[in-house]
Formats: sequence, C-alpha cells, structure tokens
Amino acid sequence: MKLDHLSEVLNYIGGERVPAVSGKTIDNHEPATGKTLGTLPASEAADVDKAVSSAKQALGSWGELSPEVRGFHMEKLAQGIEENLDAFARAESIDNGKPIAVSKSLDIPRAAANLRFFAGAARFQHEDAFRTRLPGDDLMNVTVSRPVGVAGCISPWNLPLYLFTWKIAPALAAGCTIVGKPSEVTPVTADLLAKVAIDVGFPPGVLNIVHGTGPDTGSAIVGHADVPAISFTGGTSTGAMIASQAAPSFKKTLLELGGKNPTIIMDDANVEAAVEGAFRAAYSNQGQICLCGSRILVHESLIDEVADRLKKRISEMVVGDPLEESTMMGALVSGAHRDKVEACLQTAREEGGEFLTGGERISPEGRCSEGYFLSPALIRGLPHSAQTNQQEIFGPVATLTPFANEEEALHLANDVRYGLSASLWTTNVDRALRMSEKIEAGTVWVNTWMKRDLRTVFGGVKDSGLGREGGSESLRFFQEPTNICLRFDSR
Repeated sequence: MKLDHLSEVLNYIGGERVPAVSGKTIDNHEPATGKTLGTLPASEAADVDKAVSSAKQALGSWGELSPEVRGFHMEKLAQGIEENLDAFARAESIDNGKPIAVSKSLDIPRAAANLRFFAGAARFQHEDAFRTRLPGDDLMNVTVSRPVGVAGCISPWNLPLYLFTWKIAPALAAGCTIVGKPSEVTPVTADLLAKVAIDVGFPPGVLNIVHGTGPDTGSAIVGHADVPAISFTGGTSTGAMIASQAAPSFKKTLLELGGKNPTIIMDDANVEAAVEGAFRAAYSNQGQICLCGSRILVHESLIDEVADRLKKRISEMVVGDPLEESTMMGALVSGAHRDKVEACLQTAREEGGEFLTGGERISPEGRCSEGYFLSPALIRGLPHSAQTNQQEIFGPVATLTPFANEEEALHLANDVRYGLSASLWTTNVDRALRMSEKIEAGTVWVNTWMKRDLRTVFGGVKDSGLGREGGSESLRFFQEPTNICLRFDSR
C-alpha cells in the first residue's frame, strides 16, 4: 500500500474517502518550509450530518459484536500502522514539524499501541454483580454496560496520530461508533489512517473522520443532537466553549486541556539527572506538549549550577530540518503559532526577564530557510506572578525560579490556574511521597518525566480539564451502565 501522497486530504465517511459536500478546501502548510503542502476539506454541518448518519447506521452491528471481534478489527488497524511505520513517521514530521526520530520512535508506535492496548483492555472489562439478601427477598444486582452511542472525538495538532488514536481506540473498544475531527493544522496522518482502514477492511461507518476548523466542523460535532459524548483534547479556552455548548444537552464531556507544569528540583536531587529531566520536559516536541515542564523551580542552593548545566545542554541541541535523523528540535507547527510564542517572549522581555539563551528566530540552511523555527529560550529573573510564569505558552520557552524550602516550592508549584502534571526531583523517599500528595496535579512524576502506563488514569485539575482518561476510565466514559435487579423467586 502506498501512503506517501500527502497533497489531498479527504474526509472518511461510510468507509470511503470523500471531499466536503461544498467542495471547499483549506490549504495545509509544511511548518519546516512554510510552503503549501496540500489541501484538506473545509467540512461544515452537512458533512458532519453525513458522518453522524453513517455512524448511527453502523452502531447497532458494531456495538453488538463481542469485545474479541471488535479487538480483532482494531488489531488490524494497529498492524496497518506498524507495517507502514516509515510512511506514517515521515508524513507526521512533514505535517507537524517534529523531528523524524521522534515520529518514528514515539508518535507512530504509540498510535499503534493505543489501538492494541484498548483492543485488549475491552476483553478484560468486567461487570459488577452483588447478591442482595433482604427480609423476604433474595436478589441479584447486576451492572451491565452499553455503548453510549456515536462519540465525537476531537484531537489536537501537537501529537496528531498519537492523540487521535488515544481518543478513538477506547471508543471503538467500548462499542461506540465515531465521528472524529483531527486538527486542521495537522490532518495528514488521520487521512493515512483512513487509507489503512480501507485497506484492511475495517467495517464501514464505524470510524468516520471529518476535517475542518473548530468553528465550522468541531462545533457541528459538539452540537449535533445524535452525538451524546464528546472527548476533546486541546486548549483551555476552546474546552470552555465546548463545555458551554455541550452542557444544555447534558452530553457526556471529557476535556483534557492546558497546563503550566512545574519541574521541581530539590536540594537533595541528583543534579545531573534532574537537569536532563528538566531539559526534556521543557523542550521536547518544541515545547508543544501539554505536559511540558515550562516552569523550572530550583532550590536556591542549586539555581546557578542548574542554570549553567541547562545552558550547556541547550547549546548542544541540533535545531533544523525535521527530516534529518540528527535533528533534535524541529519547526513550530505554524506561522501563526510561532507569532504567538514570539509575542509571549516579548512579554517576558517587558517583564524584565533575563534571557540566558535563545528566544530568536532561526533560518536553517537549505529547504527550511523559510520555516517556523525558534531557538529554545531559558529565562531567569521573573517573579512568580509574571504573566510568563502564569500563562501557557506552548513553545520552547522555560523559566527558572528559585525557592528557599519545601513549603515555598509547593506554593510556587500550585499557585497557577492549571493542574495537569508536575515532576519532582529528590532522593528522599519520604519527601517524594509527602510533596507528591500536596501538588495539585493529575499526574506527578518523581525522578522522571513523561513515562506512561496506559492502565493508569490521566487528566488534570483546575483549568487543566474535566474527567479522566486511561485504562478502564476511558472505557467507562464511552459506556452507560445500567443496574438490573433480579429477584430469584418470581412470586
């Protein structure tokens, strides 16, 4: 199967790749070059209606299949991704701007792993049953689960196929059919997944993919009367709009939103390991991960050493063409996003931040001279209350802030509107447990960062989201439980 044609992305509805009903398209640009890569459908309500109708038609047959049979079909999708790893990885790097080494080792393998994990997890899902003895009654209470229906799955641009499959895999495993919308900024690998679905004979109508903007396409999905559940990953402001649109219809809503995550380096930390962890947390994927640790909080006794070590580590980064295996940092996802990050950098300068390194445009030689590149920035000297330390920038920007003791470290970590994740670096086990329980975040890593077990819960508190994903939590979101009370004696 040939998957290297990236110029024309199409919708995938009822098992077929089709253009938008209106025929309208949106230009798609390659971040590393700034040039037009191709087009995608500018889908509107009519396209969403077609996709929902297709999903509704397939819902009964798909939902009635056993978990084993649904898992069989999902495994074939995963296998199709794995057999075309190089094509998917190259497409992801071209479309998103991330280094090919990352696409090949992380993004695409994780997309296949998401499908395989939930294909297996559904087979082990169990129902609760309780024997209930009351005076004169002998009862059995059994909980049974059914698919919630057509699921709306809306995913972001930073980890395109990785997070798209993180949405659709549990929905499929739970017996739902899907209307999915990838980001219009990075649509290509979702279209390649549609090609794989056709090639492996995935049941038509079970998975439908519509492309377009949030206001035109995403809003039509959220507002559709026949879509009872919405799973969204993206920005906090967009999540708030989705919540307000979904609430009057009492739709199930799962929101995984932004973060302003702290990396906390205590005075007893292994400094070498902590610096490497802080470096990865701050600048992986050009800083475009909701879990990135953009606030590096360091005990005052180590602040100068950590600053020097981080500057050295940043100087070793290879920033350039995402398709070169040696590249460590690629392009930001779009010109508009680069402009937004640059505006945040200007704010940091106006707030009095000391730029230890970076924060400038880069023009790599060759084909990437017009791409959307920024050098990784490390900033010191800003108060905790500064906008730079409070707002999510979502780019290769990190700040250094000293603290005097454990109490101050916790205050700084928690005193933001977000609560998605944190990483804590200490060699003291008692301190690790004590502080982890006091950090206001959905995930706390201790002496590591970005390690995931797909069985565990994932999500945030405060403005970082609503609900939890992962393992049985994801399956339960896409199902509705019913308790059946049986009386043994039918008198």
